[in-house]
Amino acid sequence: MAAIGAAGVSSAVSEKQEFYQLLKNLINPSCMVRRQAEEIYENIPGLCKTTFLIDAVRNRRAGYEDPHPRVRAAACTTLGQMATDFAPSFQKKFHEAVIGALLRTMENQGNQRVQSHAASALIIFIEDCPKSLLALYVDGMVKNLHSILVIKLQELIRNGTKLALEQLVTTVASVADTIEEDFIPYYDIFMPSLKHIVELAVQKELKLLRGKTIECISHVGLAVGKEKFMQDSSNVMQLLLKTQSDLNNMEDDDPQISYMVSAWARMCKILGKDFQQYLPLVIEPLIKTASAKPDVALLDTQDVENMSDDDGWQFVNLGDQQSFGIKTSGLEAKATACQMLVYYAKELKEGFVEYTDQVVKLMVPLLKFYFHDNVRVAAAESMPCLLECAKINGPEYLAQMWQFICDPLIKAIGTEPDADVLSEIMNSFAKSIEVVGVGGLTDEHLEELGGILKAKLEGHFKNQELRQVKRQEGNYDQQIEMSLQDEDECDVYILTKVSDILHSLFSTYKEKILPWFEQLLPLIVNLICSSRPWPDRQWGLCIFDDIIEHCSPTSFKYVEYFRWPMLLNMRDNNPEVRQAAAYGLGVMAQFGGDDYRSLCSEAVPLLVKVIKCANSKTKKNVVATENCISAIGKILRFKPNCVNVDEVLPHWLSWLPLHEDKEEALQTLSFLCDLIENNHPVVLGPNNSNLPKIIRIIAEGKINETISYEDPCAKRLANVVRQVQMDQELWLECTSHLDEEQQAALQELLNLA
Repeated sequence: MAAIGAAGVSSAVSEKQEFYQLLKNLINPSCMVRRQAEEIYENIPGLCKTTFLIDAVRNRRAGYEDPHPRVRAAACTTLGQMATDFAPSFQKKFHEAVIGALLRTMENQGNQRVQSHAASALIIFIEDCPKSLLALYVDGMVKNLHSILVIKLQELIRNGTKLALEQLVTTVASVADTIEEDFIPYYDIFMPSLKHIVELAVQKELKLLRGKTIECISHVGLAVGKEKFMQDSSNVMQLLLKTQSDLNNMEDDDPQISYMVSAWARMCKILGKDFQQYLPLVIEPLIKTASAKPDVALLDTQDVENMSDDDGWQFVNLGDQQSFGIKTSGLEAKATACQMLVYYAKELKEGFVEYTDQVVKLMVPLLKFYFHDNVRVAAAESMPCLLECAKINGPEYLAQMWQFICDPLIKAIGTEPDADVLSEIMNSFAKSIEVVGVGGLTDEHLEELGGILKAKLEGHFKNQELRQVKRQEGNYDQQIEMSLQDEDECDVYILTKVSDILHSLFSTYKEKILPWFEQLLPLIVNLICSSRPWPDRQWGLCIFDDIIEHCSPTSFKYVEYFRWPMLLNMRDNNPEVRQAAAYGLGVMAQFGGDDYRSLCSEAVPLLVKVIKCANSKTKKNVVATENCISAIGKILRFKPNCVNVDEVLPHWLSWLPLHEDKEEALQTLSFLCDLIENNHPVVLGPNNSNLPKIIRIIAEGKINETISYEDPCAKRLANVVRQVQMDQELWLECTSHLDEEQQAALQELLNLA
């Protein structure tokens, strides 16, 4: 037995040594060595891999030698990658071992680079670590981080060493961001050190450290909230203003700029309207950065070869030994500045009004800034925010701004080449329609928009046909299939944005938009054909749902197009399709008028069948099921003459409360209030026997955050609870069925509603 045990230990040591060599090979300069190492690494079982990595990070002995610092750094990096690739299951399985190993490595003063890699891995690990698990380590982890921060700050003062400190302040920011208000007890020990670093880091080589520390301070402030942060806000703002004035005289690629821009935005979120006084100091350099023209050049191939990769240029070969180049370093700063302008417009509204004219003239041309996708995304996102600001200045100013925005925004929908950017532009247009309201679109605008949306839908069908053709070709394989699925997902996402635009048009213009819509009607009908893929049917039904909800009773003239698809899709295997169909049946009852009575009658047994299905409450199916329950509630409430109310009501009550779909949950609670206030005998039950169930439903509604104090339904529900409280015996009977959380939820409702 002893001999076998010794052999086992020897084998384990050998395996570890081989693994450490493998880690060295993963960071070898030779591509061939790295590729071979990657193939071997992929075939190592997950548990062995994790155990060896943690041992390497901890600096445990493998035979006679400790792992080399480069091996430990590589192990930290690999743990971080595994935390990303296998989140959150990796965090749930290995939280104790990984957090402990990384913290001990950060404490070890032997190698700054290893410390830095450990801090980076910890940031990645905690990003996807469930808060409940992280809570187990918060106190020890945060105090540990502070001890290391103090040591590293002393090293900065004595020796000017900064590498580990740069990563450490980023780790503190990440922890604060993750645990949020739970960081409040540690705020007072961290903030003085962080402010001290900003004050000390004035040399050129410490710019990155200063920028990261400013970012950290803003993350900490956001985590603890305005009330706690106010004690330092004035001092911190002065540090930021000092840095801002220095930045105005610095180079465009100074590393502090992007950190400062983001920090100002967080300060705005923390201070709210109190930030308005600082906006004039921030906005000018921001607009300057957002307005910067990109550096471009046309160079001979020889000149391109002589340039270093570190110069920040990218080149496209144009042939004839010439290349087009653009300096990319300034583009990221431009994109960030544009995003921050959007943020200020969204957050400050009234405080941003005086800048809307200047900013809209900057942003509209950037819809065609093809050098950087995120610049175009920010330009698109800014449009509804700027229109909201313009609205404050009155309808005439709003109309003028919309006139400047509308035509370029519609044209961008037709010409944008990137699908991700296009989706943002379409989303922006949909939101803008709702802000501007009726009358914002001229006949010319509608004609152009109709042509573009028609082309998008026709392209959607054509692309599906082409993908089917590719599946029949001889070279078709799994890799091609994955590529085709990616293309399909991209097309479906654009289809959702077509649906968003139509939703905004229907909700804004009501039935007046229907004559224009009829040019698209055959294409929408094609979406809900039984032969179409399920996402087509889902979004086709959603479009008809909007027509029923916003354009009734006129919507009934299209009933023959959607009647059977709506009913038949209640049996679809895909819950997303069932949800769209159920929602449509509910709005028929709520908004459809008497013409829809027979259809509502037909719908009830189909809805009940879905609800009673054995797996109806699984995670996959629950939202569709809750839409079915809500639809039955709407039929009972708005079309009571097409169903036996007294027969269906007890079943409906037994299916409550709804948990997942907050909007539909609120609809059901509102109807429940109607029934209780009217003393409906079936709902109250003989001798009020259903009241314990009703009180529990109300408590669950508060726990699930369905009940909002701004909603009138909250007061109505609170009044129901108070009426029951008046009968002490009945109240004791009701509360005896509640746990502590439910009782606390009721008390909170009574206190605030």
